[in-house]
Amino acid sequence: MAARALASVTVSFGMVSIPVKLYTATQAQAGVSFNLLHAGCGSRLKQQYLCAREGVVVERADMVKGYEFAKDQYVTFTPEELKELEEKGTQTIEISEFVPAESIDPIYYDKAYFLGPDKGGAKPYALLAESMRQTHQTAIGRYAARGKQYIVQLRAVPGGLVMQQLLYAPEVRALADIGIEEAPVRDSELALAKQLIAQISSEQFNPGAYEDDVRKRIEAAVQKKVEGEEIAVSPSAPEAGAQVIDLMEALRASLEKTAGKRAPPKTAAASPATEIKAAQRKPPKKIATEPETRRKAAKR
Repeated sequence: MAARALASVTVSFGMVSIPVKLYTATQAQAGVSFNLLHAGCGSRLKQQYLCAREGVVVERADMVKGYEFAKDQYVTFTPEELKELEEKGTQTIEISEFVPAESIDPIYYDKAYFLGPDKGGAKPYALLAESMRQTHQTAIGRYAARGKQYIVQLRAVPGGLVMQQLLYAPEVRALADIGIEEAPVRDSELALAKQLIAQISSEQFNPGAYEDDVRKRIEAAVQKKVEGEEIAVSPSAPEAGAQVIDLMEALRASLEKTAGKRAPPKTAAASPATEIKAAQRKPPKKIATEPETRRKAAKR
């Protein structure tokens, strides 16, 4: 089934205009949706808005939008005033600069869209995509739609262009705000952790290898309910408290658990997996634990 375009827009690249069509690149499958029902008769419930002061139901015709500028103090806006504040759609993606893709932290990524050439746009579309591939650059621009203004990134991928909607700087929190405690890492711990990473590494990410198990369980349970079957409910398990673990032992156990699950890549040079197995047969001196070091020192 052919994809349906959301809109026809123009990419402005200097004095070059590229007519393109905008397509959704993702489809939301966050979870199975449930409705609220009346437990007594099974009828669906309706949402109502109550006035906090008078306690009466307020109809939509009697509602206005307001902004709280101080505690319980609001300024109100009419629909016409809010419409005036909206960004006017230009159906144009204006490229303002080019930057390396790695200079954009993925935390700024929001929604993604495919761009396809519109009538008469195949040649300039291919030119922009190929020039970005060869220069290893991505385009940053602005796009106005649905009354809002968006900052977007255009990046060349195999087969075409992707428009990545980006978040504005105030929309992204700083990691420093959560207050991460500094903790020293020993060389022996780091060596084992790096071995574990190498042992369960893949050449590339394969999204098809992952499925939403929760969604599958819910859909299976829904089907059982439709067919009149009962769902067995497991007793609630007590919450386990935080466990204090020996980090070195946990790393070693992880290495032993994952050993042999992945076949070593067939290359002429020694693979990371081969080097890991060799290291496990004869661990380097720096990986020795502190108790072992003390025993050796006592013997000397």
